[in-house]
Amino acid sequence: MSTSRPSYTAFAQRYAIAIALVLMVIVLSLMSDAFLTWRNITNILNQNTPLAIMAAAMTFVIIGGGFDLSVGAIFGVAGVCCATVALAVSPAVGILIAPLVGLILGIGNGVVVTRLNVHSFLATLATGLVFQGLAILISDGNLIPVRNDTFTWLGRAQYFGVNVAVVVLFGFAAILTIVLTQTGLGRRIHAVGGNQQAAELSGIRVDRVRIATFAISGLAAGLASAITVSRISMGQPSAGAGMELQAIAAVILGGTSIYGGEGAVWRSVAGVMLLALINNGFNILNADPFFKDLATGVVILVAVGLSVAGKRQ
Repeated sequence: MSTSRPSYTAFAQRYAIAIALVLMVIVLSLMSDAFLTWRNITNILNQNTPLAIMAAAMTFVIIGGGFDLSVGAIFGVAGVCCATVALAVSPAVGILIAPLVGLILGIGNGVVVTRLNVHSFLATLATGLVFQGLAILISDGNLIPVRNDTFTWLGRAQYFGVNVAVVVLFGFAAILTIVLTQTGLGRRIHAVGGNQQAAELSGIRVDRVRIATFAISGLAAGLASAITVSRISMGQPSAGAGMELQAIAAVILGGTSIYGGEGAVWRSVAGVMLLALINNGFNILNADPFFKDLATGVVILVAVGLSVAGKRQ
């Protein structure tokens, strides 16, 4: 019995999210004819693409043993920069500048965490406040509308009924999966998150690895912001407020260990989609919003419990 428990816990951590997704789809399909329609499914995917992109990259940070509470603020800064440049230069340059801004701010996060030797939770909480102020400074606290059909291509265009943004999500997630599972960087991230001291003794440049995880997280926040600004044709300094907590919740829900060293990109994306299905299901069924929050909280608590149990095992 004692030898079987760890395997059950590990299996639950790895595949519980997939099982939960399938069960949720089955239940909602039986309860509402409006759920399992092409329009509803594509709407769910499109609406949650920015958050899924951020959660996919947040997986790197958490596997590496850190947290990034600044991605919501980076989202806001990248968004207002995107809209400003789109108006001043061109829509294409505006779209491209957002991921670049996110990458630069993400690198800044990594440098603060490693050089000042401050816990990432506190460091990114502080940089997030700085980035929020920066977004307000750039936009002067105002919305920045962009009235240009070319600018909306990334956020609104569809091919064969599938949004371009959804294709970007799956492409980005596939690239991150390859990096995490098939490259030296991915192996070093797992090593650093699993045991930082052992990683240092084995010759891994821990600071560089941790900076890389925050850089990827910032890049993803910028990309997600470009998609959102393109969709709504407007830059908003406060647009990303709260998204950092949603991304972390989705990553933990996907079975990534809060202690680092274990996780998968696909499970984080699945975590976003499970939260989206819960929200969509309650909306379709016109249920009390209180029960939606209750159900979401219970699901996240179970995921955290599995993570803690896995660590103890």
